[in-house]
Formats: sequence, C-alpha cells, structure tokens
Amino acid sequence: MRIPVFRTIRSALAAVAIAFAIVFSALILYLTAQRHESLFIQSSSADLSALARNISTDLEPFFSERNVSEENLSNEFGVTTTLLRLEAYERVMFANVYDRDFTQLYQYIGQDGRADKQTVARLSQSINEPPLTEFYADGYLFSVKQITSGGALQGYFLIVTHMADQLSQSQQELIATTIPTIIFVIVLMALVYYGVLSKQLAPLAKLSEFTRRIQFTKDYSERLKVSGHNETTQLVNSVNKMIATIESELTINREQTSKLIEQQRTMTRLANYDSLTGLPNRQFVMDTLKLELSRALRAEQDLVLMFFDLDGFKNINDSLGHETGDKVLIDVAGRVSSLMRDGDLVARLGGDEFLVIPARETSEQNFHRMAQRLIEAFKEPFCYNGLDLYVGVSIGISKAVDANFDVNDLVSNADIAMYRSKAAGKGTYTVFDSTMNEDHRRKLMIANSINAAITNDEFKVHYQPKVAHSGSIVGFETLLRWAHPVLGDVSPAEFIPIAEQGGKIPSITAWVLERACIDLPEIKQHFSQRFRVSVNLSAFDLRNANLFDFIHDLFEQYNVDPRFFELEVTESAYLESFTASDKFFRRISNMGCAISLDDFGTGYSSLGYLTQISIDTLKIDRQFVQALETSERSRMVTGTIIDLAKRLNLTICAEGIENPAQIEYLLSQGCDHLQGFFFSKPLPIEALLQLSPHFDIPSDEANQNQLSIPY
Repeated sequence: MRIPVFRTIRSALAAVAIAFAIVFSALILYLTAQRHESLFIQSSSADLSALARNISTDLEPFFSERNVSEENLSNEFGVTTTLLRLEAYERVMFANVYDRDFTQLYQYIGQDGRADKQTVARLSQSINEPPLTEFYADGYLFSVKQITSGGALQGYFLIVTHMADQLSQSQQELIATTIPTIIFVIVLMALVYYGVLSKQLAPLAKLSEFTRRIQFTKDYSERLKVSGHNETTQLVNSVNKMIATIESELTINREQTSKLIEQQRTMTRLANYDSLTGLPNRQFVMDTLKLELSRALRAEQDLVLMFFDLDGFKNINDSLGHETGDKVLIDVAGRVSSLMRDGDLVARLGGDEFLVIPARETSEQNFHRMAQRLIEAFKEPFCYNGLDLYVGVSIGISKAVDANFDVNDLVSNADIAMYRSKAAGKGTYTVFDSTMNEDHRRKLMIANSINAAITNDEFKVHYQPKVAHSGSIVGFETLLRWAHPVLGDVSPAEFIPIAEQGGKIPSITAWVLERACIDLPEIKQHFSQRFRVSVNLSAFDLRNANLFDFIHDLFEQYNVDPRFFELEVTESAYLESFTASDKFFRRISNMGCAISLDDFGTGYSSLGYLTQISIDTLKIDRQFVQALETSERSRMVTGTIIDLAKRLNLTICAEGIENPAQIEYLLSQGCDHLQGFFFSKPLPIEALLQLSPHFDIPSDEANQNQLSIPY
C-alpha cells in the first residue's frame, strides 16, 4: 500500500525547494570551508614564514662566529637559547638547523613534538634536501629559511607546525558561526516561498477540491471560477471545458441509452408480438406452447389448441384494400380477446390466421362451448364508413394427447381440422381425429408429386369432342388426367385445388398447352374439318404476365396455327382481374385464337362486363343442362342465355349433354355446339384417333317417343 507523503502539490514543491536550499547552502558552506582552509593555511604560512625568518636571522651571528673560529662551533648555547624561544608556540612540532650541505646540526622538539616523537622522527627523515619556502602536507606546515652571513649561505633553518587541529578548530568555529545564519535564511526563504507558492497554487488547490467534489457528487453542471491569466487559470478553464464536454456527452449518452432501452423494448415487442394487432406472434406462441406442453406432460394433463382463420377476408382485402383489411384484423383481435378469460392466450400467426390456447379445463364441453362462442361472435358485422362487413371463422381444434405432446404435430392437427371446417361449408368448427391424418397425408403426397408428374409425363391429356347441330365435330376440350404411381388415378377435382394452393397451376397449364401443340398434327391428320382445341385457363394463369409470350413462342416452336386453338376461362376468373385479363384476351384474339367463357350463369353474370369482354363462345354450365327435364326455371335461364348470346353474336356451347331430350331442347333454342357423355367421354389421343368425325343427331320424332319437355 502506498503512503502519500505529500498530499498537495504545494507541500511537495515546498519540500523540494527547502531541500534545494539546504543542498545549495551545504554546497556554499563546503566551498566557504575550502576557501577558509586555503586562507587559514596562507595566513599560518605567512606567520610561520615570519617566525622562521626571525629565528634564522637570530641564528646568523652564531654561524659567522663559527666561520671565524672553529672551536666556537661546538658552543651550542647560543643556538639552543635561540631555538628555545619557540617554546612559546604550542603548535611547533620541531625545528632543525642544517649546515650548508643540509646536514642536521641542531634540533628543537616542541610541545606537540614531544607528545609524538615518532612523527617528529618520521618527518625529519622524510626531508633529505632543503625544500623551497613554505609548504603544507598531511596536516603539517613546513617553512625553510636560509642562514646567511656576509651574503654567503651558511645553513638552513626548518620549522614544522601541526596545522590539522588548528584548521579543524577554525573550521568548526566557522561552521558554528555560519549555520544559524544559513538556517535562518533557509527558513525565511521557505516561508516566503511557501507563501508565494500558496498564492500561485491557490487556483490549483481549488481545482483539486472541485474535481474531488465532482467525483463524489457526479454533478457535471458545476463550474470553477478563477481569475488571472497564468497557466493554472488556463488549466482551470480547460477543466471547465472538459467537464462541459463530459456533461454534454453524458446527456447524449443518457438520451441514447433511453433510445436503446426503448429500441430493445420495441425489438422484444416486435420479436414476440404482432405489430398490427398487438397479439402475441408465431414465435412467442410456439415458445409458449413448448413450455405448456412440457408442463402438461409432467402433470399428465391434456392441452387444447384452437386454430382459426377468417372466412371472406380475402374478398374484403381485394375489394376494399389492405387498409380496411388491417382494420378488420385489429377488430377481430379485439373481439376475440374480449371473449377470452384470464390466462387464455390469443395469438396471430400471420395473415388472417389466429390461435387460441385455453388456460383451464380441457374437457370437450368446455372447448365446444368456447368454439361456439367464437362462431357466434362473428355473426355481428364489422362497420366501416357505413359498410357492414361480414367475416366468419372456420375453427380447427386439436389436443396434445392426439399429437403425443409434440408442438409441430399439435399445430398441424389443428390446421388440418380447420381446413376440414372450411370444406364443410365454413363458419363451423371441427375437432381433429386420427382419420384426418390420412386425408392430409394424401393431399401432402399429391402436392409433393405434382412437379415430378410434370417432369415424368405422368399427366395425360384427354380430349372430349364438341359437336355441331349437324353432327360434325367442331372442337375438342382438353381435360387432364393423372395416373399416380402410388395413389393410382387422381381426379382433377382433387388435385387441381391442391395445385392452386401450391401455386403449381401455371406449370400444369404450360404442360397442357405444349402437349396439345404436340398432339395437334395427329388430330389434324385424322379430322380434316375445321376444329379448335380448347385449353382451360385459371385465374392464376391470367395473373402470369408472361403467359402471352409463352403461348406465342410455343406456337412458333411447334409451327401451330393459332386458329386451331381456343382458350377457355371461367367467368369468375375473367372478372377477378378484369383489366389484365381483358388485355391478355384481346392480344390472344388478335393472334387468331378463340376465347370461350365457361360456366356462364353460375357466378355474378354481370351483363355490363359481358358487353365489354373479348369472347367468341359462351358455354352453358352443366348444372342448367342437367336440370332441363325437371326445372322450368333452368329451362328459362338456359333459353335466356342462348337468346342473349345470339343477340351478342356469340357462339353457344352447352356442356354435360347426356340424353337426346337435352339435345332437342338446346337445338330448338338455337344452341350451336354440344358437348357431353352422350357423344363421347374424354379420350386419350390414341382412342380419339379411332373416333368417327361425325355423330348422328337424334330426330325430333324419336325424342318425342322418349320424353316430353314442355316449352
């Protein structure tokens, strides 16, 4: 753990300044001591030099006498007396008198020398020749003077003093005198520096306190106010700007965080709820179903699923637009939700498909009652802009026990039951049972086999003749048959609706057209009279924008004369997309093909459209022909249709002819062409080529013997 020595910059700077002052003062003191030592040695050298000069001068008479009388040289009294004068100087170690050859003659040992004779002996032995003037070595000061007489060198005088103790004492006195002053100056400087520093760093201290407060309070709206133009002020201003930036960024971050949270909620809502109705969507309900099925399985309970879609909703969407359709879906969701109890789950799977999971009671009585309430609730219309719109519901009900608690099978079973309700007439409910699976599997096999049937030529085109009133064959209607390799013969009434649901009709139509083009040369070779081959088109075909180009290219590929072809379309298919259909048939008509309107009278039979559409033939539906013998109304309608067609200059063809009486009545009303089992059932190309090109039409007398039809 780090221990903060200096809590503030001011304290740190003051400590650094004091340390610097101390070091600087110590350096000055050291240099002063060095200078003091030099001056002290110089001063002592001068004093010693003067002393040595005086002593050497005093010794000169003794050396002059000796020069005169040799026997006086042995008299040491005068020299000794002179040297004893050095006794007054405490620091004199010793003094030596040498002759001119620097041979020691006399020696005086002072007070310090007598205390340390070994040093005296060592220093004396170290001097072998006369040194020059004064010098300082190892704490001792040496001074040498010449002894002369009459201007001639007679000898040398050496004096040595102990300077170390004197120098040390002098330095101590110097330090003792100087240090208080230095301390005073340092303290004074420190106080002045600290005061100036405090004043200069006051904004910085405020800034430090300000930042600590911001760190604690997280209030980035605060600002620090300082005056001046120094660097600290600039720093404070920069910090203020930085905090302002942080405040701005935090505001932006908060807004973005709020948006992200809201977006996350929206994404969760979109992931689990339908954006239009607000009901749980497919993903949510499937996850919920898995959990509920697991719970029910552990508790050994059953679970019921109700699957329904809207009857008549497509017509509302197509006629009034998707905006109205969306409003209907919203109101449907509200109406269904209002019928549910707490805990019941209502979800929209997509389009007009909805799902209900009852929360409690899976008894048959309970879900039958709930299904009936749903059906009853939709007997009331939805009102928009003064229009009463009616939609019903077809409901399929499945149980978890029947699906082995598998979520996919549970939903699939409810879907199968729902389509059974639609097939039963809509506006009802059906409870799934295992027998429905066989029917569903058959439909699924048929749907999955259509592409292979086209590729492998499993489909066969059969041709049913159309006969004129003279008995001559004037045309053939192509009718599709399918011999499934597993299921056997599959009726068009069974596989055509499945193909429509799977979007396979255009492929089938293309195959039939090409097959008819391939068979046409053989048919022409056998039937020399003029005829047309009729091919049926569905509403899905008429929505195919490339259909005309396909037919045109097909005719060119097989070198087909368009006048040998007739395209049949039901009234409802023509009117479903009137503009596009009318444009297509006008182009087909201009190319040479004939157009036949099939099943006329079974739909809306709009006479206004009948005057606008481009057709050549009007076909009377078999339901009117078959009722000619029993229904006066059917005879009236049939006669009216024939009369209308004649007035519009259209050819009339009646289908479903099964007996001579029907032929007699239709011919008497002016019908042009006849088609039905009376003449021939639909035949494959091989059998068709064996057919006679002419039929005998029954006479009026023969017909009257068989039955009587009132006119």
